Amino acid sequence: MEHSKRTEQVVLSQRLKRFIVSFVCCLPMSLLGLLLMLLLLYNSFSVFSFHIDTIPPVQSTLSPTQYQILHHHASTSLSESDSSLLLVVKENSLGFVPKQNDSSTRTERRTKRVKRRIDSTSAITQRLQVKPRQRFKTRVKSFLSKSSCESLFFMTWISSIESFGDRERFTIESLFKFHPNSCLILVSNSFDCDRGTLILKPFIDEGFKMLPIKPDFAYIFKDTSAEKWFERLKKGRLSPGVIPLEQNLSNLLRLVLLYKYGGIYLDTDVIILKPLTDLHNVIGAQAVDAVTRKWSRLNNAVLIFDKNHPLLKRFIDEFSRTFNGNKWGHNGPYLVSRVIARINTSPSLDLGFSVLPPSAFYPVDWTRIKGFYRAPTNETEADWLRKRLTHLRKNTFAVHLWNRESKKLRIEEGSIIHQLMSHSCIFCNSSSLHSS
Repeated sequence: MEHSKRTEQVVLSQRLKRFIVSFVCCLPMSLLGLLLMLLLLYNSFSVFSFHIDTIPPVQSTLSPTQYQILHHHASTSLSESDSSLLLVVKENSLGFVPKQNDSSTRTERRTKRVKRRIDSTSAITQRLQVKPRQRFKTRVKSFLSKSSCESLFFMTWISSIESFGDRERFTIESLFKFHPNSCLILVSNSFDCDRGTLILKPFIDEGFKMLPIKPDFAYIFKDTSAEKWFERLKKGRLSPGVIPLEQNLSNLLRLVLLYKYGGIYLDTDVIILKPLTDLHNVIGAQAVDAVTRKWSRLNNAVLIFDKNHPLLKRFIDEFSRTFNGNKWGHNGPYLVSRVIARINTSPSLDLGFSVLPPSAFYPVDWTRIKGFYRAPTNETEADWLRKRLTHLRKNTFAVHLWNRESKKLRIEEGSIIHQLMSHSCIFCNSSSLHSS
């Protein structure tokens, strides 16, 4: 029974095939060609068809801080400054989106270089923030406890040791000429080494008390408003601007050092003419208004303040609050001028300090400093020079030399500077009296 059914199915299938073949053969050739064309079109779509996948967005493998620093190095041209004082704070932020173009290989290489630089900066940051902290605190404490300082002086040197010349050395010489029992802390990375000790050896051999030491900013700035400012700078939340960062850090460093230790700060282009030990809590005016005869600008090249003085705190707060790295002097001379100008508008506010006239520290303006380096050429000039020297010796504690304007000038024999240096020297046969 089952066999007969399968036989019938096979017969029906054969009949159906014959019918289809007969039907196709009976069709007109035009219709047959149309069917073949449709078949070819279908096959072509199935064989040559394609699709486009959506491109996923590129995912950055950098951390947020690294991502910000990449843009800073790509969009600004910060110099590779001296690794000494301040490489720790070279991190900065804006934002960088790699440009997708034919130079992708170069972009990748550049990214790798920047990442290596970031890693190197992180390592240096750790080294400068841990090891110096242990040394700075203990070394300063030990130095002060052993030295019996009559007065405490601070200087900062933010440049390379090679640029420290006879002129800068003479500032130290004049300091100890009138303060032989005082102590000097020279805050500098470049001097805290064997070569720095060798340069300072003539002073050490004479028994003068000096400590060249690397700064530890985290420790020095701790518990002041400078601490948060410094953290923002390190984390890339604050741009250092176009003014050399070392210069602005020196402006802040002198304020905090005086606030925490008290003493006298001097720039390295100052000649001391007489003892400063009788001065307390003073700052000097650089210029005076010709009409009102009141000061029009102060300067921070010489600062003499007691420990924890409230004016210093105001200076530090002003620096941290209004920092601008794109304006020369904004965080230095202009800063102290702004703060004290505001204080003067509040007669009831007495912070216990004095503003000395320009004759105290800035008896000559930077635009006229060249005249101090020239010897007189006739009797009229010689008479003017004698009167100027008499005035300086009577009214002036120190002379700021405006090194940016005068460092290339030759000290002519018989000039005002030559005679002042002859009066303030310890090693009076030194070539610094005639150096150019």
